[in-house]
Amino acid sequence: MKKLSVIVIAYNMARELPRTIRSLSPALQQGIAAEDYEIIVVDNGSAEPVPQAQLQAWGADLRCVAVAAPTPSPVAAVNLGLATAQGRLCGVFVDGARLASPGLLANALEASRLRDDPVIATVGFHLGPEHQSISAGKGYQQAFEDFLLASIDWARDPYRLFKIACFAGSSPRGWFGPNTESNALFLLRSTWERLGGFEPRFQSPGGGLSNLDVFKRALQALPESLIVLLGEGTFHQYHGGTSSNAQSSKWEEFQQEYLAIRGQRWEVPVVPAKYFGALHPFSLGLLELSAKALKR
Repeated sequence: MKKLSVIVIAYNMARELPRTIRSLSPALQQGIAAEDYEIIVVDNGSAEPVPQAQLQAWGADLRCVAVAAPTPSPVAAVNLGLATAQGRLCGVFVDGARLASPGLLANALEASRLRDDPVIATVGFHLGPEHQSISAGKGYQQAFEDFLLASIDWARDPYRLFKIACFAGSSPRGWFGPNTESNALFLLRSTWERLGGFEPRFQSPGGGLSNLDVFKRALQALPESLIVLLGEGTFHQYHGGTSSNAQSSKWEEFQQEYLAIRGQRWEVPVVPAKYFGALHPFSLGLLELSAKALKR
């Protein structure tokens, strides 16, 4: 059995997915052995899926599976990935366009030993100076993002991603939250099974509030088990996504779907958190922003 499975959902990400996998591969992840984890890429109906051989270029134990009947929602893809996972601990990247910081996987494994049934959350970031739904309206596009990534030579030291990123809308107060979701959520495989994975009734494009829903359900089931990884995170690449890159908000539409499923409107889950890890020097500027947000 693997110690860790990482499920990555992909849809039309020929530009972004290879970088995501490279960031998760043994070539860039630190403190974890290649044989300790697997990466499962679940394609949710891409016009031209990225070939598995291309994604294996960086030495990962990786396999690709495809959803038989893809839908605009990634929920079925997530549950397919979880069903095929072999790891004791399973992490879900519901958006495959997210680069990972180098200590993400090793720290998630270490943190999983701190609780019998942990809920391990990571803070989300957007590449660029502002949330991409704002910066896109000011001209931020893939070509400029490619320039930014090249300017820091990101693959030489992915912690440099902190230098060209800002906190995502899901993490307005940074590491010290409360945050609305985790863009790389790690739970024991047995916990995923107990929760029933992602809720299949979330069928909005992009999954609506499905990722927020599963995070909230995990915290409701295990309110004393939240562990937030300090100094690590995921960095969203611009790809025209349903929510992250949309210039007009779909929040109320998503809330209505949540209300129909859960019988109440979604609210931010607030539980005590344990913090694990260390802040990298490149992230200290973001720490200052986090401190300012906490004072609001």
